[in-house]
Amino acid sequence: MLDCKPGKIMVDCTLGGSGHARLICEKICPGGTFIGIDQDKDAIENAKTRLLPFADRVHLFHGNFSSLGVFLSELNIDMVDGALVDLGVSLHQLSAGGRGFSFRADEPLDMRMDTRSDLTAETLLNTGTAGELEHIFRTYGEERWAKRIATHIIRYRDQNPLKTSRQLADLIITAIPKKAAAKQKIHPATRVFMSLRIAVNKELDVLEHFLDSILDHLKPAGRLCVLAFHSLEDRIVKKRFESWRKPCTCPPDFPRCVCGKIPLIKNLTPKVLRPGLAEIEKNPMARSTRLRAIEKL
Repeated sequence: MLDCKPGKIMVDCTLGGSGHARLICEKICPGGTFIGIDQDKDAIENAKTRLLPFADRVHLFHGNFSSLGVFLSELNIDMVDGALVDLGVSLHQLSAGGRGFSFRADEPLDMRMDTRSDLTAETLLNTGTAGELEHIFRTYGEERWAKRIATHIIRYRDQNPLKTSRQLADLIITAIPKKAAAKQKIHPATRVFMSLRIAVNKELDVLEHFLDSILDHLKPAGRLCVLAFHSLEDRIVKKRFESWRKPCTCPPDFPRCVCGKIPLIKNLTPKVLRPGLAEIEKNPMARSTRLRAIEKL
């Protein structure tokens, strides 16, 4: 979908473990330029090692991908041939990040992807009102038992401040009715942890801001691929892609377009792409992935 070829300028907006980055570099070199961005400093350090064979063609930036324009200007680059955004949390952050992204370990409730940020999950959980916490769990996690969980957290923290991921996971389990928890295919704490991560890192706002300007940084025939793992993220991407494909603002009953707004992109994925059973078996983390891609006209 990215159409990687030697000599092209490509951006990986979310380096993570640099798996995508390595493959992109192999395809665009020699002669290509790779730009990698991540707000997690560990991801930047890892990329320096994994991309060492291509070091003379690689530029790494520690920051948020919504600042793509700033990073490109530092390189005196106006437009790129392709950009990849892999949303969500990386395997490293889940398994060894030490920041409470996973409920399977007992770690501090941090959840910041960029540790230079001020807001942590611990602060949010111990200072937010019941209404605020319920809103986060319901809106970002689509959690059915958001109100019960928020109420349990308020009651619990009056006696014991929430500090670790294990504390929170155990509390969520007690808040959800046992019969309902038994019917869930995922761990009862999954949606709450995801919603907190999204809130702490303002992930949906960042995505919207990035989409506001990305077409300005793509060359004609340049491509954008977005991997989403959450229906809220995917909905934002789908809606934006559709607005670029059909920008006309004329009323539906007009016989022809008079606003003069023409399509900005070609949609390469009219139907969202999902992983097959073989891929899910090989990589269980891919099970909820949604891939959407466009080409700029």
